[in-house]
Amino acid sequence: MVLLIGCDNSSLVIDKLCEEARKGDISVLYFYFDFVARNEQSPVNMLGSLLKQLVSGLEKIPEVVVQGFRNQRKGVGGRGLQISGILKMLQRITAGRRTFICVDALDECVPAHRVVVLESLKQLLQESPNTRIFITGRPHVGSEVERRLDGAATFILIQPTEDGVVRYLRNRLEGDTTPEVMNSSLEAEIMRSIPETNSETYVETSARERLL
Repeated sequence: MVLLIGCDNSSLVIDKLCEEARKGDISVLYFYFDFVARNEQSPVNMLGSLLKQLVSGLEKIPEVVVQGFRNQRKGVGGRGLQISGILKMLQRITAGRRTFICVDALDECVPAHRVVVLESLKQLLQESPNTRIFITGRPHVGSEVERRLDGAATFILIQPTEDGVVRYLRNRLEGDTTPEVMNSSLEAEIMRSIPETNSETYVETSARERLL
């Protein structure tokens, strides 16, 4: 099951999953795509990061990982692990344990890389029935996720309410580290103009309750 959320709530989900992981034999893995580093965040780097997190949480390094790195060193010039090799390790380890994988801001991933990432996650889901994947991204990647994962995704679109935006602005203004540059006129303009500018993104409270 894959959830695609239309705005950034990944930290709340990861915090909750980590709390659950402390209570039982659960692995929580996560990867954040960043537009600034998008060219360096290749599928190999992303999957390798997940594998590193998974192995670091185990008491003993699985034999499939040990053997995989031994085989890699035998290659000409010590060729690094490839996607197929990393996937094999992830599949073997997660097949027998409950695992949650959180992928944040998928829309920030290079389109060509995104194809490989989604195909890799699809293969992982097919071989690891105990694995659940949570993906966040802007709505425009929704159709791609659904297509690449063969309709295995459940979509939840989260949008702000006007009250939520106002509370957020007041909280940030109260915590301003340079209050001397703020006056009542500027504060009033901020509280008026920003909610007004973002009014088209609001979801009505009644509609939000129906979603929940």
